[in-house]
Amino acid sequence: MTRVLESDLTALSSFLRSTFNYETGPFENIDDETPAKRFLIRSDYNINNANKVSFRYNQLDSFTDTFISSSTSALRGRGSASTTFLSFQNSTYQVLEDIRSGIGEWNAVIGSTMANSFQSGYTYQDESRASRGSLFPLVDIFEGGTAYTTFGFEPFTFQNELRYSTFQLQDNFTKFTTRHTLTFGAYAEKFHSDNVFWSCCPQSGYSYNSLADFLADANGYLASPNRTMSPVTLGQFHIRWSNIPGLDKPLQPRDVWYSAGYARDEWRPGRNLTVTGGLRFDVSAFKNTAFENPAADALTFRDERGNPVQYDTGRMPDTKVLWSPRVGLNWDVAGDQMTQVRGGTGVFSGRPAYVWISNQLGNTGVPIGERRVDNTTAFPFNPNPDAYKPTSVTGGGAASYLLNVTDPDFKFPQVWRSNIAVDRRLPWGLVSTTEYLYAKDVNGIYYINANLPAPQASFAGQDSRPRWVGVPCAARGQAGGCVNRINNDPGNQVTANYVLKNGNNGSSWNFAQSLSKTTAFGLSVRGAYSYGVSKTIVDPESTAATSYQRMATSGNTNDPVATHSLWSPGHRVFALVNYRREYFSFGATSISFFWEARHNQASSTPSSRISYVFAGDMNNDGVSTNDLIYVPRDASEMNFVTFTAGGRTFTAAEQAAAFEQFIQQDPYLRKRRGQYAERYGAVMPMLRRADLSIVQDVFRNLRGKRNAFQIRADILNVGNLLNSKWGVGRQVVASVNTNNQVQVLTNPGADAQGRATYRLSVVNNQLVTRSFQSSAFTSDVYQFMISLRYSFN
Repeated sequence: MTRVLESDLTALSSFLRSTFNYETGPFENIDDETPAKRFLIRSDYNINNANKVSFRYNQLDSFTDTFISSSTSALRGRGSASTTFLSFQNSTYQVLEDIRSGIGEWNAVIGSTMANSFQSGYTYQDESRASRGSLFPLVDIFEGGTAYTTFGFEPFTFQNELRYSTFQLQDNFTKFTTRHTLTFGAYAEKFHSDNVFWSCCPQSGYSYNSLADFLADANGYLASPNRTMSPVTLGQFHIRWSNIPGLDKPLQPRDVWYSAGYARDEWRPGRNLTVTGGLRFDVSAFKNTAFENPAADALTFRDERGNPVQYDTGRMPDTKVLWSPRVGLNWDVAGDQMTQVRGGTGVFSGRPAYVWISNQLGNTGVPIGERRVDNTTAFPFNPNPDAYKPTSVTGGGAASYLLNVTDPDFKFPQVWRSNIAVDRRLPWGLVSTTEYLYAKDVNGIYYINANLPAPQASFAGQDSRPRWVGVPCAARGQAGGCVNRINNDPGNQVTANYVLKNGNNGSSWNFAQSLSKTTAFGLSVRGAYSYGVSKTIVDPESTAATSYQRMATSGNTNDPVATHSLWSPGHRVFALVNYRREYFSFGATSISFFWEARHNQASSTPSSRISYVFAGDMNNDGVSTNDLIYVPRDASEMNFVTFTAGGRTFTAAEQAAAFEQFIQQDPYLRKRRGQYAERYGAVMPMLRRADLSIVQDVFRNLRGKRNAFQIRADILNVGNLLNSKWGVGRQVVASVNTNNQVQVLTNPGADAQGRATYRLSVVNNQLVTRSFQSSAFTSDVYQFMISLRYSFN
């Protein structure tokens, strides 16, 4: 069930087809495909007893259908398919996954105590995007303060191209002695990519506060195509364009050299103990391929400590050497293989997603120009995607633009990780495994918006968070909105300056316990429980803007604190029973049963953690849906505003009563009364499901070798076959985006006394009074799958 009316979407699709010749595609029964063609060649050759060479080639041609992005870096964001939001098929997109990979390896034995392994490989990948629909402006439509529907070209898909190649060399030399195995190695990699990415709206984007507003504006265009004012106020207008003469798309070439060296000693001081120690260093170097913007380089920004700072838009991270020492052990306590203790501690380095760095290449203010205006009538709807782009560009800094820069001291991610585990053989053939893992950021990452000034005020009342109320532009010699931008001069307007930096506040831990038993007659059983907690400053996405918007807070986003990660795992329990029986050398029957209890995922993002936020920009810092709600102690701390929606008026008293009911039924909010909700502090309910698999193999000997014909039957969510209430998931009732931000309060503002005001979310013309309801996806019902397979030997 969804609040989005079928009649609304049907009429809207018909209007767009008849008026602008634009096809939206269907809004239900949408195909979701992931076809794949795979190809593999492998060759092995023994030169002699001491030298062997091999070559392997892999090829994959595939694509994945993907739902439209809900990122608020594109207009004010939109929802995922849910009880509050629904969009059309032609606003979805496809992500290509075309891979060509070849690797050769030479293994040599040198005498009786040495060995060497050399590898050389090349990989090419194409992860560009394609759209189902034709080029048309992106239009987001809100109702009651939250996203309702969207149509037009997906905001990040136009000319979205990502092609990259990697050439790598690796050599490992090993020396064997009586008690030591010494390994020395080196690795070198040359990475190149060509990336084209528009962080929203080269096709122009319009955000309307209601469907009626859009229809009024569209009909206004039909009556007067050359008008300069819209009859309604748009929530936001957004457009970007290529700012380099003769360049129709902002190509972002990227070159990285990455190398490493390492040494390891595996020491066996006794028959029942192995100690491994090692040291590794990693070095990275970026080629400066960014378009430098001298005008932006001359501007002064503000760092997270409030200090004035300037940035070099063309400067890539400096070359750094990262050292990673490690030590580990494996101890058979009594030498009888009854109790095994294993563990270790050390520093581990990794490459960042290189797209984090390439954000800077495309957002220096030179390759891309941008215009983004909130609450405006100056950009009436026009079906021409290029209507509001400048008629000419100079190649110099754009008049209005977004900046992404990387701190010159930025280091590749490093984490200190430690673990300890005990394997113990128990009576009755049971094996127990207990494991604990802890990790702490050494070089984590986070973002700030260096163009955000200090907050100028705070809300009154119990919710006294900082807010941006504006600085008189005339007093600063600037024009335009000066509420949340330090640099906003006409002709050199910076919409935001996202800076990638290192932090060390993130951490995580995980505990797991399992029991298993294998019998001689073909039965094996395993059960396990795990619980984990992960805390971060930011859960990085592919773009700086989206990553920054995920950093929901009740304070200043430029002063973030480590709190629950979007990917914090929580509880998980599973049990697996498998039985296999062969008979008369003719065939075999296998029966497998798998049961699992875990938290539901909250949206199309596979995570169960959720944040309770406002729909809209509550503190006026320029970012929507990143403001955590305050959970009032009682009705006296609530400040709802009466409003009318769907022909019904909801009074402040009615909303307060409904919100009280909402808080009381929500286990997390009930414990947070008088406090702010935490970023990803709440978690979805537990989901319990079981799968059953039956496999029948029939053997046949051909030329002395056994071949097998297999029939397999799978029943997914088999409990639902027995009871229609079993195995059914839960979903969020209020609007939720793909950042798992639940927008339970909408239309935030402030009253004359400076106290925060808001509305309670409405779904299906009813005030929201519960957090979750039963979902109705294909995974919530049982599914049968039959497969046939023939194995040659």
